[in-house]
Amino acid sequence: MRWNAILGVLFLLVVVVLLGVYWFFPFGEKEFLSGTGNSNFSLGNNSSKMQFYENMRFPSSEISYRIENCTLQKKADMEQGFDIIGNLTILDFYPVDSGEEIFVTCESKNRIENVLFIAGEGGPVNITQTKKFNVIFYGEILLIKDSECSEPNIAIHELLHVLGFNHSENSGNIMYPVSKCSQTIGEDIPKFLNEIYSVQSYPDLAINNVTAVMHGRYIDTNLTIQNDGLADAEEAVLKISADGKTEKEINIEEIKIGYGRNILLTNLKISQIDVQNLEFLIEADFNELDKQNNKVLLAIKD
Repeated sequence: MRWNAILGVLFLLVVVVLLGVYWFFPFGEKEFLSGTGNSNFSLGNNSSKMQFYENMRFPSSEISYRIENCTLQKKADMEQGFDIIGNLTILDFYPVDSGEEIFVTCESKNRIENVLFIAGEGGPVNITQTKKFNVIFYGEILLIKDSECSEPNIAIHELLHVLGFNHSENSGNIMYPVSKCSQTIGEDIPKFLNEIYSVQSYPDLAINNVTAVMHGRYIDTNLTIQNDGLADAEEAVLKISADGKTEKEINIEEIKIGYGRNILLTNLKISQIDVQNLEFLIEADFNELDKQNNKVLLAIKD
């Protein structure tokens, strides 16, 4: 009996020691997620898929809207959504009676059709692609459900779709496909909007696809002038020079965003016989995103 008592005490001591080791000395590492989580659009650093296309934006940071056939609550939610995005970014949304860039409706019979993207119940409808941007001219939002959150998450979600944003894989972000009141905009969406809309709303005329052939004292030339900017380009002048001497001036009419003019000249007489260089230059009195692409210099082949 005595040995049994001793063994029992020893067993109890061993158990106590093992429990102490288990509680106070870790055998491995376990990583726990933060309670707040990452609410940015992207969980990592890669945000290349934030938008449907790259560099989607409206021509100006001042964007007009019109709300029609909505209850007072939904109208208030949408207006609050405009205010929230406007306060977080350099964007300025303002109401108009017609000619709006963003149309908001709450009637399901006005469901958006024939759009480039039906992202939830909102998206860009009219997009023009240029070399630098995918310019949004018009977007539509259809609000169906009333927001049950303190913030108008549904309205903000659809507004960001109109601004070109895709769905996020981060369940904590407001662009996640399933809406929850705990979702937030994060920091990367306002940062992206501020960066892309920091580019001034200027036109950008560029000379492209220039070819020229000289036979005797005559030149045949073909070129394209494109507006790759964020505003319609006013009238300009194309000057064609041979070895520094202007041989021809052509008036260029207004060119809208994403549009161009093709210029074909045949038998353009040059005042010199031995020409080494041809210069094509756009002269414009307005600001442009880039003046470097207004000039093309061609050298004669040896």
